[in-house]
Amino acid sequence: MAPGHRDRSGFGRLRRTENDRAGWWMIALMTGKPVNLTAALASFDEVYSPRIVARMNDYDVRVAHARGDHVWHVHEDTDEFFLVLDGRFDVATRDADGRETVVELQPGDTYVVPKGVEHRPSSPGSSILMFEPSGTSSTGDRHEGDIPDHVDSTTGHEL
Repeated sequence: MAPGHRDRSGFGRLRRTENDRAGWWMIALMTGKPVNLTAALASFDEVYSPRIVARMNDYDVRVAHARGDHVWHVHEDTDEFFLVLDGRFDVATRDADGRETVVELQPGDTYVVPKGVEHRPSSPGSSILMFEPSGTSSTGDRHEGDIPDHVDSTTGHEL
C-alpha cells in the first residue's frame, strides 16, 4: 500500500501477490485464512466422502479421495464440476438411450457433468476438487441400485 494511503477495506493484511493462482486468495478473504489442499486431503482417508474446504456464494468447494466405482446418479438441477488434483479420475455418462461414454481425466483436467445427465465416477486412485451448490448430495437426487459401502451419501463434511 502506498505511503499515506489508508486501507478502508478491512483486509489490509490480505494482499494478492503474483504467486496467487486460480483465485485462491479469495478463500482467504472469506474465511480469514488460506486453505492448503494438500493438508486438507492428508487429514482424512475415506474415499468418496467429500470435505468442504471453502464456501463461496451458495456453493461448497469440496475435496475428496476417489477409488473404485461410485454409484450411477443424477443431479437434476445442477451441473457438477470436477478438477483432478492427483491420479486418474474417470466419469462415465449415460444418455437417454442407455449409451455410455467414459471421459478419462488426468491431474489438472476439469470436467463438468451437465445437470440432468446420469453419471458414475470411478478411479484407480485419485484426489479431486468439486464445486457444487451447498446441500447437494454426493449421490444425487436419484441413484441406481444400492449405494456401495465405500461411497458416503452426504452433502459434505466439515474439514
